[in-house]
Amino acid sequence: MPSIRPISDLRNSANEISDFCRRTREPVYITRNGTGDMVVLNHEEYERQMALIDLYGKLAVAEQQIADGAEGEDFALVARQLRERVHGNL
Repeated sequence: MPSIRPISDLRNSANEISDFCRRTREPVYITRNGTGDMVVLNHEEYERQMALIDLYGKLAVAEQQIADGAEGEDFALVARQLRERVHGNL
């Protein structure tokens, strides 16, 4: 169930809201005059969600390239090349 708080709680209970967001990794929805106004989210969770959005965008581009006929690379070859870069020749 979402946490919904009035905007006055930002002034009066900011630390409590911050602790809640950090502990639960869930957003707190802030209302102004009974209407949704903003969302408060822990910084780490925000960064995680932004990274996911970026990843989904890259996946969409890759899927479109495949649909347009682009040739992919062999996974085993790419994985071996990455391991060699990280760990040296195996």
